[in-house]
Amino acid sequence: MSAAANKKLMQDIFAAAAHTDPAARDRALFAASLADDAKWVVTGQYSWSRAFSGKEAILNDLHGYVRTRLRDRTRTIAHRFIAEGDIVVVEARGDNVTPDGVRYDNDYCLVFRLEDGKIKEIREYCDSVLTEKALGPFPQAPVRVAS
Repeated sequence: MSAAANKKLMQDIFAAAAHTDPAARDRALFAASLADDAKWVVTGQYSWSRAFSGKEAILNDLHGYVRTRLRDRTRTIAHRFIAEGDIVVVEARGDNVTPDGVRYDNDYCLVFRLEDGKIKEIREYCDSVLTEKALGPFPQAPVRVAS
């Protein structure tokens, strides 16, 4: 796919998942666009830093665990997309609240690598101190949370 097509796919994914009406939010396009062997790398040197390998690990171990730490209205709002070849860089900001009422509005830089219309790799850069302050440390053992 072209850089423009890759960028459009990422714009569509973020638009669907960040809808202002929580009932209208749709994460299905993201899930459908993940390659089975995709990898999500949380960068840095803190408890969340690790690679989640495979679609199931991304959707269940990472996103599933995040959903347990946030209220149902979770969303991430993208405000910049930069595409070159098979890479799309997305700047985004969270709009989230923990069950205890703590705001978790992290800033993200997400680097997506796509191949044949599928997301193969994601590298996440964010405020690690805010992540651990609001969500706590990530468990050492893999966490399986049903979707």
